[in-house]
Amino acid sequence: MPSADAPTNLSLVRMVAAEAVGTFVLMFCITGIIGNLHSMGVQTGLMEYAATAGLTVVVIVFSIGPISGAHINPAVTIAFATAGPFPWCKVPLYVVAQVGGSVLATYAGQFVYDIKPELMLTTPARRGWIDAFLVELVATFIVLFMTTSLFNELQSLKYVSGFIAGGAICLGVLISGYNIFNSQSEKSRSLTKYKTFWTNLLDRPVSGGSMNPARSLGPALVTWRFDRLWVYLVAPTVGAIAGVVVYRALRLQGWSCDIIQGTHASLQ
Repeated sequence: MPSADAPTNLSLVRMVAAEAVGTFVLMFCITGIIGNLHSMGVQTGLMEYAATAGLTVVVIVFSIGPISGAHINPAVTIAFATAGPFPWCKVPLYVVAQVGGSVLATYAGQFVYDIKPELMLTTPARRGWIDAFLVELVATFIVLFMTTSLFNELQSLKYVSGFIAGGAICLGVLISGYNIFNSQSEKSRSLTKYKTFWTNLLDRPVSGGSMNPARSLGPALVTWRFDRLWVYLVAPTVGAIAGVVVYRALRLQGWSCDIIQGTHASLQ
């Protein structure tokens, strides 16, 4: 997952630029999968979205991780500043860069794929904002807890750290993008009703699997639509802080040297 701090021997401008580029890449890839499937008349499904987000994070981790820590997520930056060694003075610059990258990617995706930016919006399902808030909070908590704990062992995991981060993001999308339990009808509970089950599964979004305020805020700013946007700003941030705090409380130790120095990377 993202490193708690960034390398001190690199200029702040390069760090902030890396965050902007990383978030742009993440959002543009998400826009790409949505745009390509939309052009074929196919609705973006759970698996496509999860795989795209996860694989993109893997690439970002290995590319800009050593430069900025690869937060690419305001919730991650705020969490590491609140419960970790990341300096608060860098938080506003990181957040602005991340949101800026998301906005630019939304515009770029709209131009390249000729799709309406409204398709990029994340909104709660029909069940309401409470379910969306809870699932965004829990999913982000799990992602931060997993990646923070795993990346504390960088000496043995450094060559697979990016894949761990990508896997954590895939898991987060899988549990927050769609509600398995609420999507099953009585007939689909039968083990013989596979088609009905999977059709319902892919058609019942809970929150859209954001876990990243920048991912939701970018399209909202482009379309100027802010319906329930606060859910995607507050829930991931609270979940991220909780994930880091709980991990540190259980470990009862300080950050590893590698995490403090930002020699690895990571998230959405």
